[in-house]
Amino acid sequence: MDDATEAVLDSVGPRLKAVRLSRGVTLAGLAAETGISVSTLSRLESGQRRPNLELLLPLARAHGVPLDELVGAPATGDPRIHIRPIQRHGQTILPLNRGAVGLQAFKHIIAAGPPQADPEPRTHEGFEWIYVLRGHLRLVLGEHDLVLPPGEAAEFDTRTPHWVGRADANAVEFLTLFGKQGERMHVRASSRAASPARG
Repeated sequence: MDDATEAVLDSVGPRLKAVRLSRGVTLAGLAAETGISVSTLSRLESGQRRPNLELLLPLARAHGVPLDELVGAPATGDPRIHIRPIQRHGQTILPLNRGAVGLQAFKHIIAAGPPQADPEPRTHEGFEWIYVLRGHLRLVLGEHDLVLPPGEAAEFDTRTPHWVGRADANAVEFLTLFGKQGERMHVRASSRAASPARG
């Protein structure tokens, strides 16, 4: 067995103990959850017993963590996201994560310029969360016409007719999280904090 493997195995015991303690579970409680004896669990945590899949799989299930987290497996692959800007509806949109499932994150940039054309609200399936980074963002949502300043957030069901654009001639930058299956964030902008758009 090489030194790297030995190091990984030696780290499993302390990791198992830390995970158990973070859950506030006793050795007896964990033994009841997994069917592994208290003495075996104690020896695993102290490093006196080598971990194997037969022991680690029920422990991972009981703790609700991936198996690779228990063994401290190194991350694989290149974690960098190679951003390819998208031009759409007068915006530059930068995808900030990979994949097409679950929540998707984007940064939007609307360049400075003359007042934008009349809003054309659209609808589609999903749920969206917006956070303004710079500038003032105009959000038309159903019957509401709001201006969101930097630091303000809003969320809405995208089946409601909606449109976003500059509230004035200055550039706007904002982040969005979008979930096709209706995943929701738990932050909502107060309607009292948003100002009506001024035409």
